[in-house]
Amino acid sequence: MRMLTATAAAGLVLLAGCGGGAPSDTNAGGAPTPEKRTLTVLAAASLTETFGELEKQFETDNPGVDVVMSYGGSSDLAQQIVNGAPADVFASASDATMKTVTDAGLTNGAPTIFAKNVLEIATVPGNPKGITSFADLANPDLKVVVCAPQVPCGAAAQKVETSTGVDIKPVSEETDVKNVLGKVTTGNADAGLVYVTDVTAGGSQVQGVNFPEAEQATTNYPIATLKNAPQQQLAESFVSLVTGEQGQKALQAAGFGTP
Repeated sequence: MRMLTATAAAGLVLLAGCGGGAPSDTNAGGAPTPEKRTLTVLAAASLTETFGELEKQFETDNPGVDVVMSYGGSSDLAQQIVNGAPADVFASASDATMKTVTDAGLTNGAPTIFAKNVLEIATVPGNPKGITSFADLANPDLKVVVCAPQVPCGAAAQKVETSTGVDIKPVSEETDVKNVLGKVTTGNADAGLVYVTDVTAGGSQVQGVNFPEAEQATTNYPIATLKNAPQQQLAESFVSLVTGEQGQKALQAAGFGTP
């Protein structure tokens, strides 16, 4: 009987020794430590505020995941992907720039349209130049800033110019809408052609002037996971967030139209 007791005691000591240290993959509370992963998203500059909000939500829903957002002109981002830049998701501000990527065979399936946008004139608060129409932007006394033609907002502006016969002589052509908006908010331009959502995001720093001709150049926003995405599963989950109910509500709140 004593031998059995001693053996049992030795077994308890052995078990205690085996469980003496916390496993390296658990935290102080005993729960498994989330695996650290990085999700890289390339997105049109006009999505900055909305995707910034969705980024936080995605990281909350996926512990251990760090979403790295890279914003810029859609044409520049598309070219980066074609040139081999590592990324998981691409959200473009036009079908044409997304086509650059799909034509190169670099998307994982067909892109999904998740939002729409239209142009709006941004002026300094109070609209001191009295701009009321798209045609007013042709006034040579005005300092007008637009996006470069290869950028979606620039292509949309050119489309409206062609359809209306209005010839704008901009003082500069910027690489994305945020740069255009910055020229206006810093007083370096009297007006800029941006998206409705950018005017909304600008708050009290800018004043918006709607013009009906903008409807002739509505912009689609497609999103896709990339073929060689390092985090394919996470990429699909992020796209689902953007295209799902929560993402669509955030986009609508920012002024985007939805498909």
